[in-house]
Amino acid sequence: MDIADSVVDLIGNTPMVHLRQVTEGIECPVVAKVEITNPGGSAKDRPALTMIDQAEADGLLEPGGTIIEPTSGNTGVGLAIVAAQRGYDCIFVVTDKVAPEKIDLLRAYGAEVVVCPVAVPPEDPQSYYSTAERLVQETPNAFRPNQYANPSNPRAHFETTGPEIWRQTDGRITHFVAGAGTGGTLSGVGRYLKTKNPDVQIIAADPEGSVYSGGSGRPYLVEGVGEDFWPATYDPQVVDRVIPISDADSFLCARRVSREEGLLIGGSCGTAVAAALQQASELTADDLVVVLIPDSGRGYLSRVFNDEWMAGYGFLTSDGPTVAEVVKAKEGDVPRLVYLQPTDSLRDAVKLMHEHDVSQLPVAKGEMPLAAAEVMGSIDELRIMELAFGDSSVLDRSVEEVMSPHMPTIGIGQPVELAVELLDQANALLVLDGGRPRTVVARADLLSFLSVDSDSHEVR
Repeated sequence: MDIADSVVDLIGNTPMVHLRQVTEGIECPVVAKVEITNPGGSAKDRPALTMIDQAEADGLLEPGGTIIEPTSGNTGVGLAIVAAQRGYDCIFVVTDKVAPEKIDLLRAYGAEVVVCPVAVPPEDPQSYYSTAERLVQETPNAFRPNQYANPSNPRAHFETTGPEIWRQTDGRITHFVAGAGTGGTLSGVGRYLKTKNPDVQIIAADPEGSVYSGGSGRPYLVEGVGEDFWPATYDPQVVDRVIPISDADSFLCARRVSREEGLLIGGSCGTAVAAALQQASELTADDLVVVLIPDSGRGYLSRVFNDEWMAGYGFLTSDGPTVAEVVKAKEGDVPRLVYLQPTDSLRDAVKLMHEHDVSQLPVAKGEMPLAAAEVMGSIDELRIMELAFGDSSVLDRSVEEVMSPHMPTIGIGQPVELAVELLDQANALLVLDGGRPRTVVARADLLSFLSVDSDSHEVR
């Protein structure tokens, strides 16, 4: 009988399929390696199995032990599947950027999940890297696979994914595209393919802002790819090209592939496919691009495939007058977002407000461009006046000590009608464009837009 002994035996040997709808007008064929069919639903099942096998062989993971790993979700699922078969406990550390359904999925496998803030550097005690390390020290018989430095990560792809791709394409592959996360897939597959044909090009698809494409590791919303440090599992000598892809292009590409190809893919898959299409558009019919689809879109239903979430972050545009028109109608060119750092003083806040003739400012930690998650709060003239009345020394206190909650946000493509509703309860709104804070729209801005038509100068 053709029956596997356990779910672990179902890992690997995933299918490939031509992407025909989204490649219309592109001569070069683009083929997707569909890792969704792994039992855990992602490519991370492969290194999860290899890392645990090696840990057992090396005596690093003993019966009854606990596996602890920082993850965006998929590696955790792969580890949880193997752990369920072999009797290990699991604790996974994720950032608050991870979609809630992915956290629920990890818990469904019986794992404990610890959620950490995303807007902190790796060395911060609250970061998910630091938290995972602390838990390893505190937990008896704990083992951390450390997918970012474990050589078994790329080895899994060298031994399985690479040979499968070479065999399935009959050696015709000319370009391989995958998202740059830990670098395990790119390095492992890339090394194998280059042993078969040194001319095969390895392309990393990277979120704009990640270190692989020259950024600092921020800001971007797409999950599971991009980093704010250089993992040891990433071999830059193997990668021939890095293509940066915006959050907007990643998410919209994922939605397009899902609707036009009938293949429900996640946000990081959108990053990879967008890069693959860009690469393929530069090639001929004699080339063959293979793009690795790491996971399913089912883990992103509340975000990438939720129209309200997409619109709220400025990725979708509604019909009729939108916030974009209000922003455009503001006098002069829209300035770079004016905001305060949490360590700035209230005296700095007053000076900045007077300088830019505004009555409220967002408070955010970081440099431009900002991520929405880096906005910590807000401060306004009335709040400062109440605090400073009778005691001007309060002006030397830091903004973070006295700031109010952050302003309500609105997507730049959302309707003006929604802005009117929100401004009934708030003095100003923080406008998000492509997932990033762009500017602040106050009641006066909206009133000006509603009162005077910029073309005819007539009252509306």
